[in-house]
Amino acid sequence: MLEAKTKILQLLENSIDSNTLDKVFYSELLHIIGLVETKEGGKKLIQRKKQHDRNIGSLIENAISQIDSLDKISRLEKPELFGETYQQQLFHLGLELAITWMNRILFLKLLEAQLIRYHKNDLSWGFLNLQKVANYDDLNSLFFSVLARKPQERSQNLQQKLQERFAHVPYLNSSLFEPTELEQETICISNLRNEKLTIFSGTILKDNNGKKLTGEINTLEYLFAFLNAYNFSSDIGEEIQEENKRLINASVLGLIFEKINGYKDGSFFTPGFITMYMCRETIRRAVIQKFNNIKGWNCETIDDLYDQIEDKKAANDLINSLKICDPAVGSGHFLVSALNEMIAIKSELKILLDRQGKRLKEYSFEVANDELIVIDEDGLLFEYNPKNKESQRVQETLFHEKQTIIENCLFGVDINSNSVKICRLRLWIELLKNAYYKTDSNYTELETLPNIDINIKCGNSLISRFSLDGNLQVALSKQKYTIEDYKNAVKTYRNAENKEQKRKMERLIQEIKGNFKTSLGLSDINKTKLRKLEGEVENLENQIFLIPETKAEKTKREKKIAKLNNEIDKLRVEIEDIEGGKIYENAFEWRFEFPEVLNDDGIFVGFDVVIGNPPYVPSKKLGEREKAFYYEQYKTTEYQINTFGIFTELGIKILKLQGKLCLIIPNYWLATKYDKKLREFLFKENQTTDIINIYSVFESAVVETLLLFLNKEQNNKEINIRSIDSHISTIQKRLDAVMFANWTYDKKIFISNLDKELTLSFEDKIKINAESLIGNLFDLKFGAKLYEVGKGNPPQTKNDAKNKIYESELKVQENYIRLLRARNIQKYLLKIDNYYVKYGENLAAPRSISIFEGKRILIQRIVSKSTLDATYTEETMICNTDVITLKPKNNKVNIKFYLAIICSKLCASVLKSQNVNLDRNAFPKINTETLSTFPVPEYKSEYINIVSIVDQILNAKKSDPNADTTALETEIDQMVYQLYNLTAEEIQIIESSQ
Repeated sequence: MLEAKTKILQLLENSIDSNTLDKVFYSELLHIIGLVETKEGGKKLIQRKKQHDRNIGSLIENAISQIDSLDKISRLEKPELFGETYQQQLFHLGLELAITWMNRILFLKLLEAQLIRYHKNDLSWGFLNLQKVANYDDLNSLFFSVLARKPQERSQNLQQKLQERFAHVPYLNSSLFEPTELEQETICISNLRNEKLTIFSGTILKDNNGKKLTGEINTLEYLFAFLNAYNFSSDIGEEIQEENKRLINASVLGLIFEKINGYKDGSFFTPGFITMYMCRETIRRAVIQKFNNIKGWNCETIDDLYDQIEDKKAANDLINSLKICDPAVGSGHFLVSALNEMIAIKSELKILLDRQGKRLKEYSFEVANDELIVIDEDGLLFEYNPKNKESQRVQETLFHEKQTIIENCLFGVDINSNSVKICRLRLWIELLKNAYYKTDSNYTELETLPNIDINIKCGNSLISRFSLDGNLQVALSKQKYTIEDYKNAVKTYRNAENKEQKRKMERLIQEIKGNFKTSLGLSDINKTKLRKLEGEVENLENQIFLIPETKAEKTKREKKIAKLNNEIDKLRVEIEDIEGGKIYENAFEWRFEFPEVLNDDGIFVGFDVVIGNPPYVPSKKLGEREKAFYYEQYKTTEYQINTFGIFTELGIKILKLQGKLCLIIPNYWLATKYDKKLREFLFKENQTTDIINIYSVFESAVVETLLLFLNKEQNNKEINIRSIDSHISTIQKRLDAVMFANWTYDKKIFISNLDKELTLSFEDKIKINAESLIGNLFDLKFGAKLYEVGKGNPPQTKNDAKNKIYESELKVQENYIRLLRARNIQKYLLKIDNYYVKYGENLAAPRSISIFEGKRILIQRIVSKSTLDATYTEETMICNTDVITLKPKNNKVNIKFYLAIICSKLCASVLKSQNVNLDRNAFPKINTETLSTFPVPEYKSEYINIVSIVDQILNAKKSDPNADTTALETEIDQMVYQLYNLTAEEIQIIESSQ
């Protein structure tokens, strides 16, 4: 037995990663859907086919045609959610519908393979073929009139011929086979026309002579033939080799749809050996912690637990109380790995029990190649046979163990609705693998699937209106429901026996959550301030009836009222943004969305484990309001945001005390200056236990990554930093520590320990080689705003701005000061002309005169060249809003040294890569926020040569604005590169980007 088992595990261990993409299958599937994969800048992107390659027979093009002809977009409540233009909306709608339909079809292909295998490879149990599904109408009937209905209920809605065709297809009770909201608002698959599709040039399909098929074929016939060319069984071994069919399992399908979902920015799917390792290490630690806390034990290993456990049923239940969350769940890969690991742990502890409480002692359950493998006492792979009582017992146990773990332990959130659908699909597939025929139906009906969709929710994990410590007691006191009622409603929903009961529970859950939202309320700071301001206005308006006033006093009072009303208007906009603004459109309320992590008093307890691969989204791809929210709500946000850091902080927030976190994230935060707050948070406030550098494990990704293991407790003694050798092939060896170093927070680790492991972009490198930021040395201010209707004293009109009433080519009076506009600011040159502005309260936003006096740098906001236009001045002159002024914070700042850096090619290159506004073709502009975070070295006396060259350039330009100073400017560029220790290759990147 041991020899057979070892042979199977070695076969699995040395096989290709179960999550490796089958590129042949993937490419042809994309073709049938109507998509193509392209490569741009190192990223593989999924796109709609080019106009000349599009075929009306593909799912997306067929759907787009129908949506367009039926004018469905005009009937959507918020079509802008699907894109800015009509064509974008058509594509995104077509894509989401195609993914929904393909989800169902691939699930059914897995079900079909399961049924055929259960009945000794009897192909008559197949149903995805043209003999049974002749057209899209039949497919629609299969979805909603067969799989969604019990056999005895089908006759009312199904034609007799279809009844006969689908007699063996089981009822599954899954939300997967209910029309989605989008389908109800637009089209179902039955709306598609029966079209032909050109066969893919690299098709797997062959004719009778063994040659690849060519030409056109009916799309549905093509799809069924294509799927039938692959093996969708989860079996491993001889049958597959005999049939000579390539295996397509649930993991591969998850990878495919993860890539399709990430079509905009490229998607990086975590390799199976990484998810398996992360789940194994983290969940085992959490299980040990759970037993130690509940039982008062002091176990350190799973073997220690095994020695202590006496009550197997209680131990099994205790593991089922574990709460695991992936806050950016994607296709659900981590949750599936967690599910497998939990069953393996139960088996190892010998507490895996059947429904009568009897242990499955004749079987071993192990995770190999990220798959759960069941091996019997003879060392053979378990195979379900409904006619065998023992086989039935094992299959039922596996199904209900998986169901219990999925319902009680696994939770996920994702902002992408398609990802949510795919994650739910993968969890249903895991149950489907162990679907069994019910004994009380005389083995004719499969056990139905529970409504596990409620554990996987759609929303922006990072944005919430309500804090985790918000008091639900107020809400509970105002409504008739308790936390127990809430939990029971969720439990009933999962196991609803019919659609009516499910809908009833949906309404009840929404009502309870709605009451929480109403009762919790938002921060009343702005509302209190608003009421105070409104009171002041009312008092001022009433003064005219109480106290006689002079004309001057009346003017002063009216001016103050106008100012207060302006503040009131701004506050109202802020309150509206908070309560119903766009930033909260997809907000996810961790405070009450998962009742499983609330105690009986409604207090948020948190998860035992947070695990995953969060998105790595840089500042330049985030909206300004979104960034403002993150700066305010997350303590680790600093300078240039990247969402992986925010997800890390969120993960710790939603953990319970002593909870375990494991994330795969970039490794550069260990050394970069602008990630100091993140390091302090992880190393000082929480117990980071292990950091394992794993290099680049993502296909086509250049980012270097690490695994972060953390305990939520302030008890940090030692951090283990390790690395794995990416060139070693076997999973076990790759994750053995081949380099080990201990490190405490106060050591500078980048140079001493990790310089060989970290590969940084030059943007990260300049941050490491800098000691400060522009914003630490200078105050950055926009110039005066000259005009705005209703602003200024007296209030300005529309015609005032149109006629530029305060501007003049002559110095009319003493209060007319020279005005600088964008055109006046050039590189190392201040091009002064005779143009003045009346400066004072008459302007919309005059700003303090001190901004426009003394030694300072002036920068033109509009960028049209390879470098910024910036120069130096000491003269008093007013600037408009197209100019940014940098005033040194003290007289020790060497202004001309920093002018050289600002005018360098390096500065322009980095700012363009970080600021989305600079990507615009027409009049791109820099902003003070991005410029203030630019990292710079501290000035030292040895840099005097740079200052000297700047003086030469400024003097030359002052004498002759057309003077050629190119050689001197190039010399400065080279000096700046040296300041940041850039390599020749990094300099080439910058030079080539100009």
